[in-house]
Amino acid sequence: MTGLMPHLNLEHALAVAAALWIALAIDRWLGEPPARLHPVVWMGGYLGWIGSRVAPRMHQAKPVDLAMFFIGALTWCVGAACVAGIAMSLQTVVTLSVPAWAMALLLGLLLKPLFAWRMLRDEVLAVEAALAVSLDDGRKQLARLVSRDVSLLSEREVRESAIESLAENLNDSLVAPVFWFVLFGLPGAALYRFANTADAMWGYRGERNGRDWTWFGKWAARADDVLSWVPARITVLLLALAAWRWPVGLRGEARRTPSPNSGWPMAAMALLLGVRLAKPGVYALNAEGRAPSAADMQRTAQWGERAALALAVLASLAIVATTGWRWS
Repeated sequence: MTGLMPHLNLEHALAVAAALWIALAIDRWLGEPPARLHPVVWMGGYLGWIGSRVAPRMHQAKPVDLAMFFIGALTWCVGAACVAGIAMSLQTVVTLSVPAWAMALLLGLLLKPLFAWRMLRDEVLAVEAALAVSLDDGRKQLARLVSRDVSLLSEREVRESAIESLAENLNDSLVAPVFWFVLFGLPGAALYRFANTADAMWGYRGERNGRDWTWFGKWAARADDVLSWVPARITVLLLALAAWRWPVGLRGEARRTPSPNSGWPMAAMALLLGVRLAKPGVYALNAEGRAPSAADMQRTAQWGERAALALAVLASLAIVATTGWRWS
């Protein structure tokens, strides 16, 4: 591998591994940085600005629109190149100009905003706390996590959606950014977060907010699918480690969802908990399972914590094991 960093010796490898633990510690104790300083918010600002001006309104939509596909791909690539380039520059400055201990600290500070485990866990647990007050409060809290209409969901369906959200976003918000950080450093994590944010904002079929995203967002959706493919399956392994058993029947259940990736951690969680997780009219995972309870919500968060710890340990070992490589 060639490119971003000088030849990694053991000191550098340990500093990179330490940076990961520093980032996780910051996430646990301090949470997210203010929105005005958050790089993912900046990414969303770029994507929102482009999308609101380029994606066609519904009356302008075409069944096949290759021009819009190429515009979406081009604007995605421009944003991705800027994000990766900035991250590359920051990483190069940090790794070439400061001692190893300062490199670990600064790299950890730069990495932290590119994943968000504590916020995800807290939001899911807040859904259960809100349900203890009333179903309507639970629905309102869930609306902070999901894009679907929650106004008619039952208590069971609110819990199902919250558990699904934690399982899916355990990959999107933690495992995948760390995976790409291990492989390609800060630019890898930053590029993944851009791709995942673009998918969340552009990767829709049909109408959203008065615009048709089918062709404009197709590249963004496929790019996220590719970048999330391996991490989604690693997330399954981490959840299995957290529960200390394998989710039997996983492959068949995972394929019930339209997404090639999100079904894997969601199906794993459904099977490990023994509960049914469903999106009405779209899929049902472990359809014969019981309705999730408040205890299942707590267990979901607990397994997520264990999975995050296992990820940190395995990622650190992978970083040290690749001493002698160059990140590119």
